Amino acid sequence: MGDRPPLTPPTSPSFWRSPLRGPWLTAVLGAVLLAGITLLSVTGLLSYAAYNPDLAGGVNDKTPGKGLLGFYLFSWPTGPHWLYRLTQGLHVTLGITLVPVLLAKLWSVIPKLFTLPPARSVGHALERMSLLLLVGGVLFEFVTGLLNIQLEYVFPGSFYPLHFYGAWVFIGAFAVHVVLRLPRAVRALRERRDPPAAADDTGLVAALPDRPTVTRRGALGLVGAGALVLFATSAGQSIGGWWRRTALLAPHGGRDPGSGPNAFQINKTAAALGVRARDTGDDWRLTVEGGGRRVRLSRAGLLTLPQHEAALPIACVEGWSTDDQQWGGVRLRDLAALVGLGAHAPGVLVESLQPHGAFRRAALRDNQVRDPRSLLALRVGGAELSLDHGYPARIIVPAAPGVLNTKWVSRLTFGEEW
Repeated sequence: MGDRPPLTPPTSPSFWRSPLRGPWLTAVLGAVLLAGITLLSVTGLLSYAAYNPDLAGGVNDKTPGKGLLGFYLFSWPTGPHWLYRLTQGLHVTLGITLVPVLLAKLWSVIPKLFTLPPARSVGHALERMSLLLLVGGVLFEFVTGLLNIQLEYVFPGSFYPLHFYGAWVFIGAFAVHVVLRLPRAVRALRERRDPPAAADDTGLVAALPDRPTVTRRGALGLVGAGALVLFATSAGQSIGGWWRRTALLAPHGGRDPGSGPNAFQINKTAAALGVRARDTGDDWRLTVEGGGRRVRLSRAGLLTLPQHEAALPIACVEGWSTDDQQWGGVRLRDLAALVGLGAHAPGVLVESLQPHGAFRRAALRDNQVRDPRSLLALRVGGAELSLDHGYPARIIVPAAPGVLNTKWVSRLTFGEEW
């Protein structure tokens, strides 16, 4: 046997031989990600604001100790009624669609992760650190986000703080990276061709390139085709209607929910959350409190109150949403009036019969209570709610995340005494 040639380590420039790598390809992919990830970050921060995390002493806040990271929070509006359906659907669909672009960008710059020495100067050390935080942060955010979309909670701890704090680490590293790399990326896009390896100051052009099997534009076409396939097989969960059948990658996509007024998507059944049929039977009572007064109502008693209807969707953090459903029930502001708070109805703390779960208790702002479309729903599509959809009564509020549309409501506490 002859002597084997020595193995080339990945720290050697000759290890990376793809003729596709270079400043131009990296700059093109980076430009797409700059636009896409900026929009992804904005819609993600809006999703957090939609939970109204500062309400009720942190009842809605699943990210305790956020401090200055919540500087931008504002009172989430109730209109347009499809607002959260749009922003969260865009956030999730865009995140899925960008996966091929992200993987291609990481592939295009992977030689930089093995460059030696690790740091040539303080500035270079800071740049390498920001790159590690950028790569680690973006992988963490995409992986946890994709797992959440698929309802696979295999990561340690709650999704909310992990994704929230991870997002801020990534956003910081992303901003630093853009400031450092944008001038070079703009130059590469203007020149439209890569320099020779000897003159390449990015370290991306192969010193000993292999023979190309596809052009750079062909590679971009493959990445774009992959992104288009992912878009086509996920966007339907947010678009709704017939398109829902095309959402093969979504946990609720492509499924037939059956027929009838209650035939639309849910995340978890009553049985999964420990809500039993006997808990919602004839002995069930709704307790309404506020202003030092308390009223208890049976379902029959609720049906004697003025009934109203509203056409509203349910939109969840996982990106799926329903079409507008026709809900019927009692306005929240009318229930506030029962305890003497009708003129200027305050916010309300809503409590569910479910014995466990992150949003067993949730708070709504005063603007949400006062909106005439905000209901304690008793019916949907002209029929009684099913148990899985919240029978005997559930909350439905325009533009709110699905988890704030509490099911199996047992108590409403209006005011600030929460």
